[in-house]
Formats: sequence, structure tokens, C-alpha cells
Amino acid sequence: MHEGFTWLDTTVLVLYLLGVLLAGLYFSKKEMKGKEFFKGDGTIPWWVTCVSIFATLLSPISFLSLPGNSYHGSWILWWAQLGMLIAIPLTIKYFLPIYSRLEIDTAYHYLEKRFQSKNLRILGATMFIIYQLGRMSIIMYLPSIALAELTGIDVNILIIVMGVIAIIYSYSGGLKAVLYTDFIQGTVLIVGIAMTLVIMIGDIHGGFGTIMDTLTTGHKFMLQNEVWLSPDILSTSVFIVFLGGGLATFASYVSSQDIVQRFTTTTDIKQLKKMTLGNGVLSIFAATVFYLVGTSLYVFYQQNPDLLMTTRQDLVFASYITYELPAGVTGILLAAIYAASQSTLSTGINSVATSWVLDIQSVLHPDMDSKKQTRIAKIVSLGIGVLSIIVAMVMAVSDIHSAYEWFNSFIGLALGALAGMFVLGAFCKHATAKGALAGFICSTAVVMYLKYFVPSVSFWSYTAITIIISLVVGNLVSRLTNKTYTAPEQATVD
Repeated sequence: MHEGFTWLDTTVLVLYLLGVLLAGLYFSKKEMKGKEFFKGDGTIPWWVTCVSIFATLLSPISFLSLPGNSYHGSWILWWAQLGMLIAIPLTIKYFLPIYSRLEIDTAYHYLEKRFQSKNLRILGATMFIIYQLGRMSIIMYLPSIALAELTGIDVNILIIVMGVIAIIYSYSGGLKAVLYTDFIQGTVLIVGIAMTLVIMIGDIHGGFGTIMDTLTTGHKFMLQNEVWLSPDILSTSVFIVFLGGGLATFASYVSSQDIVQRFTTTTDIKQLKKMTLGNGVLSIFAATVFYLVGTSLYVFYQQNPDLLMTTRQDLVFASYITYELPAGVTGILLAAIYAASQSTLSTGINSVATSWVLDIQSVLHPDMDSKKQTRIAKIVSLGIGVLSIIVAMVMAVSDIHSAYEWFNSFIGLALGALAGMFVLGAFCKHATAKGALAGFICSTAVVMYLKYFVPSVSFWSYTAITIIISLVVGNLVSRLTNKTYTAPEQATVD
């Protein structure tokens, strides 16, 4: 055990942050205008975009809470990550060909092209922007609180530094700078977490064998009260976590602008498939390592109970990093937590700016030229970044965590209902804008009711419920209101 956060760790963290900032500025040295600012300049390799999707989906909340889950409980939520095996085939088979054919600019551009409705496009973009603002604030707030507790650095300084660096390269270089810096952040994350696991196994009496025994005979893989499939189909079980996790990832892949924006960087279907499959492999590998880290933490602190420095499960991993890893390595790992925040943050800033300009401003003012679009996007990047910093700083000084969870679940449910509109559009040729809107409203209302009045229904089943309701209600309303409408040929599954 060492004395915590040392001068060497501080040096590593500062050098890392400077490196990311310089990399972001390097990739933004060519001025990006119009489509290039929003979609890149066509030179970005698929593997860079693939790691960027991984870094975007893996927030710092995951970095701290996934090991916390398996430390405190079991591996049941690992099955949600394995849900990629549902999300990826569905996305590759049904949605990537449509997005490639239509050459869409944003996720919500699809809604306009498919349903011939500008209003649905604006609705989709608005839901995404509100959700993303809340998400960005919590992504700055949570890791900064954890780092402040472990390093002694003032939480507001950590929030401001994180926000300012992400704003600088999001503002100046558009999507290309964000993708390349995400690639660096994602690589640091993967290397950092794998390195920690190796060091941790070396610190445990009995090494990897003890960890496997704990997983199998010690029931840390599945607790004795956890089931593969519950007779009450909608309550928590391995099956519903796997299905719900898969459909939630699928919903992000097809209807969340921060992910779909990566798919708009190329129309080459082979590149898109490589990007999506690569992301799946990376995500499942990282999730498995995170859960192994959690079980290793459990074994380590069972063997060394006097070394445990915190009672909070989401800080156990951060505490191990600070007090048990060699000086310098601690700095790398804390940089990795910061990396998880920044990649999600810069992506959020860029995707909100893109969605605001292309889905709302350009729809309301179709004669806007690309120069003006880029200028507005930069102003929005700056504004949304500053707003996120302010909201995160307010969260840091008030007991707002429960309010945020309410907010996030509320908007998160609505984002799940958005995916229902995309699925309805792709699979039902005769579905109309009225049907899509009715499905969206009904599925949101039903899931809100379940959340607040039927807590026995697992939230892992919400995305499945929203998609099914959207399909049923959307089809019914479409047939009742318009018998002659058929979707544009290339906007549905062939």
C-alpha cells in the first residue's frame, strides 16, 4: 500500500490531459465546415470510429460501478453487456443498410425521410438534446466527486478542467477531432483496466485460481437467489437482463445521435459492419475485465480487510487504484477514469450541436448555408459545454443525485420510446407519422406508469415493452387514419 495520490500521479494525470488537448487540437488544425464539421472528412478509418463508439458508450459511471456491482453482488448485470449479441445482428441486418442507402445526416433525419414529417424529426432531436444535457452533467459530476475524494483536489477545479478541454477540441475540430481523441481515450481505458487486473491477480493469495473458485463454488457469478428465467417473465432474471440490455444497446445504436453520427461517417456497408462488430468485441471484452476486477477486489479485501478504505461500493475500485497500485500506475488509472468522462462528454457536445443545427435550425430555416450552420454549431458546442459545467457544479454542492436519477430515468424512458418509432418505420411499410407519434406517446405513458406504480416489473424489460407498444399502436393508428400511405422504398427493410 502506498500513501495515496502522489506527485508522480499528479504529473502523469497532467501530462495525459495535456496530451489529449494537443491531440484534439492537432486533428482540428484543418478547418472543418458544413458537412465535414458534422460527419468528418471521409478519411477516418473504421477502427478509429469503432473505438470511439466503445469510448462513448462506456461512461465513467460504468468504469466505477461495473466493478462495484460484481464486488458487492454477482455477475448478473454482465449479461446486459452480453446483450450486444442481440443488438449487433439486428443493427447490421436491418438498420445499417437503410442508413447507408438514405445517406442520412443525423438519426432523426431518418424519421423525416421515412414518415415525411419534419415535426417527428424535431421531436426526436429535442428528446435527445434534453437527455444528453442531463447525461453530460452527471458524467462530469460523478467521477469528479470520486477523484476529489481520493486526490484532495477541489471538485470544481476537476469539473472545469474536464469541461474546458472537451469544449476546446469539440468546438474547434468538429467530429474528426472528437473521434481521434475518443480513440486515444478508449485505448487508455482498455490498457489501464487490463493492467490493473494483472497487478491485482498478483496481489491475491492463490492468484487466478482463487478468483475462479470464488466465482463458481463461492456463488459470486450468480447468487443463490438469482434465476436464469423467472416464472414472472417481467421480473429480474438472467434472461430479462440479457434481453433488456441487448434491446437498450440496440435502441442506442439505431436512435441515439451520438452513436448514429458515427455511422454517418461512411456509406460503405463493409466499413459499417466492421465498425459495429469491432465495437461489440471490445465492449464484451471490457465488461468481462471490469467484472473480473470486481470479483478480484472482493477476494483481495476478504484476504486484507484492514486495507479497505471506503464503505461505498462505487468507490471501492477507485480506492484500490489510489491506495494499492504503485505510484505512477495510479495516475494512469485515474487518467483512464477521466478519459471515460471526456470521451463521453466531447461526443455529447458534438452530437448535441449537430442535432440542434441539422435537425432543428436547418429544418426551420432550410435556406441556411453551410458556413452559418458551422458557426451556429460552434456556438452551441460552447453553450452546451458551459451549461453542463454549471449544472455539474450545482450537483456537486447539493444533494441532487436522487433528483438526477428521476430525471435520467424519465428521459431515458422517452429515449427508449424513440427507438420504437425507428423500429416501426423500418418494419411497417404502411406506418404513418400519426401512427408513429401515437406509438411514442402510448409507450412512454405505459412505461412511466410501470415505473411509478408497478415496481415489480424490472426496468430491464422497458425497452422491449416500448418497442412492442410502438409497433402495435403505431400500426393500428396508421391503418385507421390512412389506408393508402406507403413509405419511400429505401426507408424500410427490404
